[in-house]
Amino acid sequence: MKIRQRFLCYILMLVFLNSIPHTVTAADMDNPDELYAQSAVLMDASSGRILYEKDGRTSRPNASTTKVMTCILALEMGKGDDYVQVSEKAASQPEIKLGMHTGEQYYLEDLLYSLMLKSHNDTAVAIAEHIGGTVEGFADLMNAKATEIGCKNTHFITPNGLDASDSGGIHSTTASDLALIMRYAIQNNTFLKITETRDYSFSEISGKRTFSLHNANVLLDMTEGVLSGKTGFTADAGYCYVCACQKNGKTFIISLLACGWPDHRDYKWKDTFTLLEYGDQNYEYRSVWKEPEIPLVHVQKGITERGNPWGEVYVNGTVQISRDEKKLQFLLPKDQPITSRLQLKKEVTAPVKKGQKLGQLDFFLKDQKLASYPVNASENIQKISYSWCIDHIFDSYFH
Repeated sequence: MKIRQRFLCYILMLVFLNSIPHTVTAADMDNPDELYAQSAVLMDASSGRILYEKDGRTSRPNASTTKVMTCILALEMGKGDDYVQVSEKAASQPEIKLGMHTGEQYYLEDLLYSLMLKSHNDTAVAIAEHIGGTVEGFADLMNAKATEIGCKNTHFITPNGLDASDSGGIHSTTASDLALIMRYAIQNNTFLKITETRDYSFSEISGKRTFSLHNANVLLDMTEGVLSGKTGFTADAGYCYVCACQKNGKTFIISLLACGWPDHRDYKWKDTFTLLEYGDQNYEYRSVWKEPEIPLVHVQKGITERGNPWGEVYVNGTVQISRDEKKLQFLLPKDQPITSRLQLKKEVTAPVKKGQKLGQLDFFLKDQKLASYPVNASENIQKISYSWCIDHIFDSYFH
């Protein structure tokens, strides 16, 4: 009986511990691998550097986080007062949807709120057909934009993120690519305005039907500093999330893919807070710049206007960097030193032009290059020629 009671107490204790909201310990800060998401990335929004990743380069279905790209293309290629006409294909999309009717018209701006606040699938298709002519045409625009942003392993098929496949593969992205897309999106002020909105109401153009929306990104009310966010779920993708958050003056991008399946919709919030706390506790803004000592570079067959033609000739190298660049700060680990590496030619042959590249100065965090600046010649160095020697001898001995 006592053994059974102890076992029951043990089970109850586990249930209690699992019910406590996830907190971040010092051990978590060193290695936050105990995430629910199968793929995750924490990115510095200012530089695009990945601060932490868990299987961040694996392609996975990404559900309605796709709509971040759909929104950006609509903002860049459409106008808010565009009339968007609803096709039968758009109206027939599955839940979650606004419930548009075939033939109705809406302002594009209103549909963007429907797209981002409530993740309506019919809205996404209506927008795609308006911007790209067809869903397939819009997918081509999505993939071209993803490449332009710097995505390496993204393949979009649908504008709403519903699971799909074609000859190019399945509809998918990676946690690192998704973070890049959100980083690009938050540079658009209208995108930020839309995704920060809590509530929005609008009517279709005739005014016969009115809709009221409440933002499904509950992180907006869970913590301060949320700039933007988009949830997603499909059977193949599981729960997905991407967001941009500010904390103590630092701006982070967090992307999560395959972050649980029903009934674990809260896993994405726990992972988000884990990564947000990890970034805040372990990273700080620091300048990488340190004044270097640059050796003189020997110049073969060279002569300066003020130098001795028969002696050794050297040229100074100077780093081409502005005052603002010297003050530039990077979000870096608090306990890791910045190292510099100077690559400089030991010797060059005249003539040398002022501004000619002699080498470069790189700054590193471990093996990761943070910044690179050219080292250029500070003056012109002429080349000694036969005629120059004759003229110099004549001037030296006969004047």
